[in-house]
Amino acid sequence: MPYIEGQLIHDADAHVMETEDWLDGFATEAVSLRLRAEIGRHFNDRRRDEISTCRALHADASYRADDAAEIMHRKNYRATGAFIKEDRRRALDLIGVASQLVFPTLGTVLLERLEHDSDVSLIYGAASAVNRAQADFCAADRRLLAVGYVPLADIHRAGQAAQEAIALGCKALLIPFACPRDHATSHIGLDRVWAQAVEAGIPILLHVGVADRVLPAAHANNGLPPETDFHGGDENFRSVSYMSIPSGPMQALSMLIFDGVLERFPTLKVGVIELGAVWLPGFLRQLDAAFDAFARHESRLQKLSIKPSDYVRRQVRVTPYPTEPTGWIIEQAGPQMCMFSSDFPHVEGGRNPMRRFQNATDGLPQDTLDNFYRRNFESLMGAGLDSL
Repeated sequence: MPYIEGQLIHDADAHVMETEDWLDGFATEAVSLRLRAEIGRHFNDRRRDEISTCRALHADASYRADDAAEIMHRKNYRATGAFIKEDRRRALDLIGVASQLVFPTLGTVLLERLEHDSDVSLIYGAASAVNRAQADFCAADRRLLAVGYVPLADIHRAGQAAQEAIALGCKALLIPFACPRDHATSHIGLDRVWAQAVEAGIPILLHVGVADRVLPAAHANNGLPPETDFHGGDENFRSVSYMSIPSGPMQALSMLIFDGVLERFPTLKVGVIELGAVWLPGFLRQLDAAFDAFARHESRLQKLSIKPSDYVRRQVRVTPYPTEPTGWIIEQAGPQMCMFSSDFPHVEGGRNPMRRFQNATDGLPQDTLDNFYRRNFESLMGAGLDSL
């Protein structure tokens, strides 16, 4: 019996758990040599030991006999299909979703960090390798929808990276939610990226990477003992990170709207994934308030044909965290934007996200629930779901 049964549900956020040799065979020799130290810094002895243990567990018939019962309980490398692509098909069957949008884990963190370095050749070489690895992993099952990363650091190379990711079969293009170092996310030179996404019928995505990136480094110097994250280490969210994380997507979306990207590309869809959604109702109001305050003086705002909030409703889809008041968010922001996600196999996704979302949306009309579990994702993904 699968975890989810009796209804068609798409999973807007899932991940692969990379091993230290993950990019072997996908990166050029030159890029591999230059990435070795970058990758190695993410793999201490504890993580290497855990991966070794998990390889043995996944080869153990007695461990695998409990796959069904433990499908949402085992997390990270211990989860079925976390890093062994041949096992991900079984994981999908046991979870019961119609599709999964699959992001990197360490790959996203690595690429986000490189995005703001000066070595442009390395960031694009690394992105190419990660995207090839993603496409290879997701080739194990057509329900797996590979996400390809497109660095925006170099305007010309961004278009080439998008072209390559699409050619590899990636079903969505991930861009950094933080503004590139030398130009805006909405720079007109990046129109080639958006045009290619529209032509391919696939979305642009924003996704959390290093959660603390939105904070000044000094925030950690509070005179108190350091706080561990969900993983017991230093990789992910803490309470202060959570409070600050909406600033990234709000900044990116504001530029895409006010600088006319969503006006010029009215069919471009944008997904905001694992960045929460409790900020969404207030953001919609703030967008329109900004328009009312500045439209008389800013020519870019005068070129917009609809209210700023209506671009969001028309073109943006968002995943709430299972701990957020999803029903309230939907009631305030409208039924056409929020999507279900599990964050499989990450521990922060929880052991029972379906129950959390059901409890949070209890009492909403069935049509609204169908939007949340299925139709909003289908609207986001467009041609990316044609193979299903």
